[in-house]
Amino acid sequence: EVQLVESGGGLVQAGGSLRLSCAASGFTFDDYAIAWFRQAPGKEREGVSCITRLDNSTHYADSVKGRFTISSDNAKNMVYLQMNSLKPEDTAVYYCAAAYYCSMGVGPYDYWGQGTQVTVSS
Repeated sequence: EVQLVESGGGLVQAGGSLRLSCAASGFTFDDYAIAWFRQAPGKEREGVSCITRLDNSTHYADSVKGRFTISSDNAKNMVYLQMNSLKPEDTAVYYCAAAYYCSMGVGPYDYWGQGTQVTVSS
């Protein structure tokens, strides 16, 4: 059974940091790109960052460049999102997702986690 499980969300003050984790199982991790998406109330789900497992290339939305860092631990089938200098507009439910290639759109993604809430207070 394919599973993606996010953890690490919470409440943080503006300027603070959080690290999200995504644990993957049930599929060949090395064959997939893993992305982080987020969805705020009343807004569409948007791509935040993606890492291509084949060569560890990374991609970021303009809104998070320089603040967020995506990384992976091959041995543990884990992907992380280090979020620094958090802003209230980063508040959303964050999801990890898997696809055969990186995309900042939701279309290519076959597998999704259940999401973890990130709330940034001003």
